[in-house]
Amino acid sequence: MITELLLNARPYETRLAVLEDGVVVEFHLERKLEPSLVGNIYRGQVLKILPGMEAAFVDIGFGKAGFLYVSDILPNIWDLESEFGSLNPPSERIENLLKEGQEVLVQIVREPIGTKGARLTTRITLPGHYLVLLPMLNYVGVSRRIEDEAERERLRNIVSSSKPQNMGFIVRTASEGVEAEKLLHEMEKLIALWQKILEKKRHTSLPGLVYAELDLGLRALRDFFVKETKRLIVDDPLVYKNLLAYAREFLPHLEFAIEFYQEKEPLFTKFGVDTAINQALQPRVELKSGGYIVIEETEALVTIDVNTGSFVGENGLEETIVKTNLEAVHEIVRQLRLRDLGGIIIIDFIDMQKESNRKKVLDTLAEALKKDRSRTRIIHMSELGLVEMTRKRTRESLLKCLGETCACCKGRGFTKSKRTIFYEILRELEQHTTLAKRLKLRAHPDLINHIREKETIIWQDILKSLGKEIEFISEPNFHLEQYEILEVWQD
Repeated sequence: MITELLLNARPYETRLAVLEDGVVVEFHLERKLEPSLVGNIYRGQVLKILPGMEAAFVDIGFGKAGFLYVSDILPNIWDLESEFGSLNPPSERIENLLKEGQEVLVQIVREPIGTKGARLTTRITLPGHYLVLLPMLNYVGVSRRIEDEAERERLRNIVSSSKPQNMGFIVRTASEGVEAEKLLHEMEKLIALWQKILEKKRHTSLPGLVYAELDLGLRALRDFFVKETKRLIVDDPLVYKNLLAYAREFLPHLEFAIEFYQEKEPLFTKFGVDTAINQALQPRVELKSGGYIVIEETEALVTIDVNTGSFVGENGLEETIVKTNLEAVHEIVRQLRLRDLGGIIIIDFIDMQKESNRKKVLDTLAEALKKDRSRTRIIHMSELGLVEMTRKRTRESLLKCLGETCACCKGRGFTKSKRTIFYEILRELEQHTTLAKRLKLRAHPDLINHIREKETIIWQDILKSLGKEIEFISEPNFHLEQYEILEVWQD
């Protein structure tokens, strides 16, 4: 598998696309007026303790307060220089750990989503390309994606023998096979960055921003370059220059993997990214076999329905169903990544009779999810083919990020049928007791055409029973459900 990173940078927004073997699998967006907040570190102040929810509201300096759960609080939050021995959440109650008005150093781990404020943690992390610094935890971990036990032990020994006693590190997947010198060099850089943050904290107002995470362009270089990544292509000369400077200082081996795109055809157009994004905003996704999946986002969860569509197979119903489900698995995982869907996810696979086939589909799903950088968990598959799973959510989905609630349907996802609206008009006319002999009906032209073409008999009967003349007034700017009945008085 060959991975490519495409960076479309403009003064108002930066867009990052991740391609695997030429197929768009991830999309990330950062706008100047809507900057990313995940990773930012703040001097916060506790506003309110919520014992019933084991959480607290924390003011971090902008409109909506952040949310801090007890499980995200360090065992000893008051002494930032002390050693913490475990990643396990504290057993104390929230009211025993915090008090209103208290200062806390917190980091955003999830963007504000909907009406919910940002989720916060006191477990600060500073990521590099190879390592993640845990400045307040005495802990060493190795990415689960590094499966070779000998390599895991080598990396753990390098970090454990060199790190400060009161700090911890997580070894990232990119460290696999990397020599010790590179790891230790980055370790020094991250420790120096933490010292700068502590110094900045002393001169930052309460509440206030202490450290801002790297912009999307630099994060693309730091976080998205994996062993399979061939190149990063960027179409802005200034961003290209900044990427080269960052690479020379922190990741010199990646300098020659950064390419400047100068062709006339837009970068995202050439590689089909814009088309893939527009398709990802639609609920229905076609499969090559003729089957399809339907993806629906709700407030509580995401549902994905698998259908055979026009695919009829050749060797029996069960085989047709299994082939469709297996094909759907790979597209579902791609769509989860591309649309950045999170929370509870229910996948309704086509029902399979054999337990061995259900296991095959479930195993294929688990294997495909290994490519996902977000943490996922498969619960089980029911006898009806329903799979429950979760995916870590740190920001709004693609649909919520690029769209807004429809002003016409108010988020319902549909409008009333023309016949339904027409019958509402009839009921209103029946209750119209005015003495005026003439009325005007202002409505959308599609509704007026429907009445004239499909409802002629009923319409004429109503006019006779009312004893009134009704003039149609076409209003193209009206919403389909919008109409007005006006009285016309004559001398």
